[in-house]
Amino acid sequence: MSAPHPHSRADGDGAPDWARVRAGFPLLERQVHGKPLVYFDNANTGQKPAAVIEAVDDFYRRHNANVSRAVHALGTEATESYEGARAKLARFLNVRGDELVLCSGTTFALNLVAYSWALPRLEAGDAILVSRMEHHANIVPWQLVAARTGATVRVAEITPDGALDLDALRAAMTPEVKLLAVTHVSNVLGTVNPVREICREARRRGIVTVVDGSQAAPHRRIDVAAIGCDFYAITGHKMCGPTGTGALWARREHLLAMPPFIGGGEMIKEVSFDGTVFNDPPHKFEAGTPNIAGFVGLGAAVDYLDALGMEHVEAREAELLAHLDEELTRIEGLRIFGTAPDKAAVVSFLIEGAHSHDLATLLDLEGVAVRSGQHCAHPLLQYYGVAATCRASLAFYNTHEEIERFVAALRKVRGLLG
Repeated sequence: MSAPHPHSRADGDGAPDWARVRAGFPLLERQVHGKPLVYFDNANTGQKPAAVIEAVDDFYRRHNANVSRAVHALGTEATESYEGARAKLARFLNVRGDELVLCSGTTFALNLVAYSWALPRLEAGDAILVSRMEHHANIVPWQLVAARTGATVRVAEITPDGALDLDALRAAMTPEVKLLAVTHVSNVLGTVNPVREICREARRRGIVTVVDGSQAAPHRRIDVAAIGCDFYAITGHKMCGPTGTGALWARREHLLAMPPFIGGGEMIKEVSFDGTVFNDPPHKFEAGTPNIAGFVGLGAAVDYLDALGMEHVEAREAELLAHLDEELTRIEGLRIFGTAPDKAAVVSFLIEGAHSHDLATLLDLEGVAVRSGQHCAHPLLQYYGVAATCRASLAFYNTHEEIERFVAALRKVRGLLG
């Protein structure tokens, strides 16, 4: 039986029928430890609708071949599907397809910028500015580049509620700063940074900007052209697509000037032992056989999200977050990290006297999946003086009933932990 189509509407304002939408996610029907699954780990990875699963299955059953290497029918079909996914993703982000490098995800994308743009250009005396709330993927590559070039990494601090201190950020944009790396949405705090304003200020000062869009693309409409950054990175598996997929958008002038990051097949026009002529961007950054089926699935995920309407996704998740916040305020001894206005549906928390791993383990026994640990954000947790937190992160396919079951499980666990 085919899954309900997200175009099915529940009310007159055009919003989807969220119960029918949820029914299209097969994994959400399973049980864990004999209890219905409550999946609140969406910031870690998103679940996949049947449309995405079926697209990947269909590719392997009917179209499997390598891309850009064969003139037979299967090779043509595979190439058209792969490049079709690029075109869909470009429209989703409002960018040009020839400025979009397909890769394994945000981590690869940021390392591509680090090694292909920053490493050849930075030198001793230069500075790279990053925010306190960055994921390690937007910290470590810059540290590696700094170690090799003599540049330094500087930190833009946050306010206690988890917002970026914009005044301090502007003051930190000194002439030494050549690159600014900032997340669009924090994976720990849910803070939504005003990246358009930040990039405008940086551009006025000649600072190149890199935006980590991993936590933004799955949950809100993204207009990269309007943001005005130099680089924007996304990860497919967080936006209902397969793992091992993602993209880096970069201004065309950067892609033309940047040397290849990895050498091999497909990224060349001509090879001899005297030298190599590289392919045009974005292909010169896409060496080797890509995750073709994965990108077919990501193309299907983009179609799916477009059909839902990202404005409806954002409104639904804001509604769920308001409910979750209201319920959590009633739990004694619970501390929430990140209370900036208009945040995304991510709640990191601790309960007094309980370790985050104990909380998460006991919640799992109740069928509730949350993340515990440092969330690849050690410097951020150091700011708050804690070793780890639990994190509940919501998606549009979650429900109000699940929130109530999660809170009931949290109360039960709190009682067990004393």
